[in-house]
Amino acid sequence: MNKFIRIPSVIFILGLTFTSIRCTNKPDHGSEEHIRQATSMIDDTYLVNADNTPENWVTYGKNYAEDRYSSLTQIHKDNVGKLGLAWALNLETTRGIETTPLVVDGIMFLSGPWSKVFAVNALTGKMIWTYDPEVPGKVGENLCCDVVNRGLALYKGRVFVGTLDGRLISLDAATGKPVWEVLTVDTTKAYSITGAPRIVKGNVIIGNGGAEFGVRGYITAYDALTGEQQWRFYTVPGDPSKPFESKAMEMAAKTWSGEWWKYGGGGTAWDAMAFDPELNLFYVGTGNGAPWDWFHRSDGKGDNLFLSSIVALNPDNGEYVWHYQTTPGDDWDYTATQHLLLSDMEVEGQQRKVIMQAPKNGFFYVLDRQTGKLISAEPYTYMNWATGVDKVTGRPIETDFSRYKNENRVISPGPAGGHNWQPMAFNPTTGLVYFPAHVNSFPYGNDSIWTFKENSRNISTPIAHLPTVTDPNSPTNMNQGQLLAWNPRTQKEEWRVDYPATYWNGGVMATAGGLVFQGTGEGKFIAYDAEDGKKLWETNVGSGVIASPITYMINGRQYVSIVVGWGGNPGIWVRFTEENYPGTIFTFAIDANEPYAGFYKTKPKELIQLPVSATADEITNGQILYTANCRTCHGKMGDNGGSIPNLTYSNEGIFGIMEDIVLKGMFLNKGMPDFSDRLTQKEVHEIKNYILHSANELRSMKN
Repeated sequence: MNKFIRIPSVIFILGLTFTSIRCTNKPDHGSEEHIRQATSMIDDTYLVNADNTPENWVTYGKNYAEDRYSSLTQIHKDNVGKLGLAWALNLETTRGIETTPLVVDGIMFLSGPWSKVFAVNALTGKMIWTYDPEVPGKVGENLCCDVVNRGLALYKGRVFVGTLDGRLISLDAATGKPVWEVLTVDTTKAYSITGAPRIVKGNVIIGNGGAEFGVRGYITAYDALTGEQQWRFYTVPGDPSKPFESKAMEMAAKTWSGEWWKYGGGGTAWDAMAFDPELNLFYVGTGNGAPWDWFHRSDGKGDNLFLSSIVALNPDNGEYVWHYQTTPGDDWDYTATQHLLLSDMEVEGQQRKVIMQAPKNGFFYVLDRQTGKLISAEPYTYMNWATGVDKVTGRPIETDFSRYKNENRVISPGPAGGHNWQPMAFNPTTGLVYFPAHVNSFPYGNDSIWTFKENSRNISTPIAHLPTVTDPNSPTNMNQGQLLAWNPRTQKEEWRVDYPATYWNGGVMATAGGLVFQGTGEGKFIAYDAEDGKKLWETNVGSGVIASPITYMINGRQYVSIVVGWGGNPGIWVRFTEENYPGTIFTFAIDANEPYAGFYKTKPKELIQLPVSATADEITNGQILYTANCRTCHGKMGDNGGSIPNLTYSNEGIFGIMEDIVLKGMFLNKGMPDFSDRLTQKEVHEIKNYILHSANELRSMKN
């Protein structure tokens, strides 16, 4: 007997149902009039009942439950092998693409690198319009993990996008022209927006990122039609000498110590959100602390609310209702910003309204979403920081190995987490949650002489003079990815697919055709059997995939689309395909047979070979400078390069203008910072010689 009930397309609002968007005297497909008619029907009632129009995909997570499950069945287990390319569109982008497209009546809307927005005819693959918010290139330095954007929101003929520099913009869906724009952040701080907005009861809700850079997290609701701010909920308390913004912040402040507010606090709500219209509760996942290190952030005391938590808010006014903290006193960048998923589930013979999450810390959680009380939590990946979760208190049971105050410790999972931002999917028929999991570790360290650096990364990294302690029980297959099929009722893995080459793979979609779709870091787009994980179809899309697929129907034909664009972290500096091609939308249908015209010939790469004029000390100093200023984006010597090139493979022309690039901001518009405030001409020369010296060493090793 099926023990799960998918959150229904609730028909309690005026008893309305929807089958499709239909217009009399329908205008030409893709015309302004067509787009205006189609998108103007996306209102509050439509969004509540989004599942009643399975031919469209109108919200980031498919519906308010965010289950990423489509009831379309034209593509199914028996015919998925006949999928072929219907069309492909080169977006002419070169950085990471994490977006989930939206589709309404055959018109696709998606975001790309640098917060650009695209409208595409999903029937033909032709571009309709593009919008560039012209984010300043220098903003790229304020981002931990590439200049990405995860998605958009649609409402009453408008498209909404959050930008990397902290703006929220409303666009006319028919033309791509701005309607209104608001600045949501303090621009003197290193805030950013990479997540998708959500529309709830006429408001567009957006969070922000930047915890490592010393910001204070919050989430804000704006009137979707006017842009007027309606409410704001802070996720961590500010300066206690000033009035608290709410009783929730007064409560939270009691769980902090020291002078945390001087470091921002963190807790940014940069991704996960969901909404239950029946309970009238809006759920948000919060992020890590600023800095990572608990001993510096809060004197090693207190739970530090609402870091690494699921928080339920009243969407009418933003007031706190309940919270559940997954990682009290977070010390490891164990965010709870990962996908939140709503469902109804039988627990001990009773139907419970649940919220599920697989956050970074490695436990899969099932909570009562009315109260926030823990129902169950079990590990889904290898971990050595905790042995379980106390069923009474809901707190993790930490190991003696977990905190790293006096020595470097290699802890699992690392900051990449057991699961990161890549979305999950839930199939109510199988009762399984499908998500990309990781097996990884990281050497954390506590720097006793650490000082806060505003608008710079404040994280815990190995300290050179401290011993490093490893875990002898760690698995040998570290740094690999998995696709897990997880049973949330039994809290057990039903099946899995291992990806030994990389832990960085794409998000997931499930369908009523018995399929699970996922792209991989090795450039494959794959359909699996939802019951047992058997591979049923695979195609090569050339570059690594980190985004999530969608499915929709036009004129009675079902399509599946994935937007391919390698990047993110670690995709900035390393790749697992032969080449890193420009961002491309690939769209598939049964018996389609368009050629893969979007592929490009592999470009042969050769190590740079120029004279090295430096002493051993200068090369060593260049290595130190490179590690401190360049490695985060360009990777270590010999990496093959991701969305940002590895400098050992640069050409002579680049080396000839390197001082202009580094000290004069020549490539600032591409996101390459101006380092004139941090590096001298002599230091740039030392970095150049270190790169050239490294290239020579790599060449001799290959020979």
